[in-house]
Amino acid sequence: MTWSFKKYMDEVYTAGMGGALCHGDGRHQDNPKANYGKGGTLTNTQYMMSLTLNAPTESFADAADFFEGKSVDDLVFPMHMNFKFFGMQGLPTFACFDVMKNADIDSDFARFEKHLNDNF
Repeated sequence: MTWSFKKYMDEVYTAGMGGALCHGDGRHQDNPKANYGKGGTLTNTQYMMSLTLNAPTESFADAADFFEGKSVDDLVFPMHMNFKFFGMQGLPTFACFDVMKNADIDSDFARFEKHLNDNF
């Protein structure tokens, strides 16, 4: 990630450590090795990732292709962990593929509407 994004995240997360986002990192002095990431205060909050990718869908399923069989959610795993740290629950990710060379905006909007209707 870029320095400016990392700086933003550090500032927001540090400001939220007092209870707005979490109560510390979840560990307690009685057992400082346990419960890391369990201090989130946003336990009744959901989030959804919405992504646009230049890569075609097929490039994710093939272990021999660029992403080595990884899913879209594998690519954004660190972001999912950031939200989980605050206690948030993830909804299924939505992604538009091949947006630069083979864009299908009408289809993407229809899939997005269905995605929202299926998940909300």
